[in-house]
Amino acid sequence: MDNAVYTSLNRQSGLMREMQAVANNITNLSTAGFRREGVIFAEHVAALGQDEPSLSMATAEGRMIDLSQGVLQQTGGTFDLAIEGGGFFMVATPDGNQLTRAGAFTRSPEGELVTADGFRLLDGGGGPISVPADAGNIVVAQDGTLSADGQPLAQVGLFAPEDPGDLIHVGGTRFQTRREPLPMEEGTIFQGFLEGSNVNAVAEITRMIEVQRAYEMGQGFLDAEDGRIRSVTQTLGR
Repeated sequence: MDNAVYTSLNRQSGLMREMQAVANNITNLSTAGFRREGVIFAEHVAALGQDEPSLSMATAEGRMIDLSQGVLQQTGGTFDLAIEGGGFFMVATPDGNQLTRAGAFTRSPEGELVTADGFRLLDGGGGPISVPADAGNIVVAQDGTLSADGQPLAQVGLFAPEDPGDLIHVGGTRFQTRREPLPMEEGTIFQGFLEGSNVNAVAEITRMIEVQRAYEMGQGFLDAEDGRIRSVTQTLGR
């Protein structure tokens, strides 16, 4: 395959992945705890020969997760929790413990705090958090201490990956890490609030337009190159 065509196809593939990431960001503008994602491109340069110019090729190597703070939105919900600063809640799933910034929890029939998907919220030691059905005034302090009628019951755990680059998006607002997350103490939890998505709608729509135009330009080049090759083939075949 011609080097120019191969390079363009590789670029088109990367632009398609970025368009999918941007579209997913826009879809989750209103999803509490959602973290914006972007695509990381890398340039590879290869020497072709002594008398030929080098070949430069851009590829989409991975995704970048934006960990910037989202806006805290007051809900008044007893088990709605929002983190200000770094850190994640940890929830137990069938695929192992996962991290999330989405703090809309409810009390299960067994009395455990769970996500909308039924995944249990974990304390700093990795155990489930239970709230008795007859518990009265429930308060969550900014350090995560959960109390009922003035009596401490548990402490909501906050965790952070050893390296932010270890975060792997597994779906929705949940992440896995390559290494075990570390407990952290400096995060602040607000009861009765949820953290909104950190996606900037204007920036994402602008980026979508830029990516779409770049893709169309690349497609135009491929169409022109295809026409040139067909023309040469037809001429030589006569």
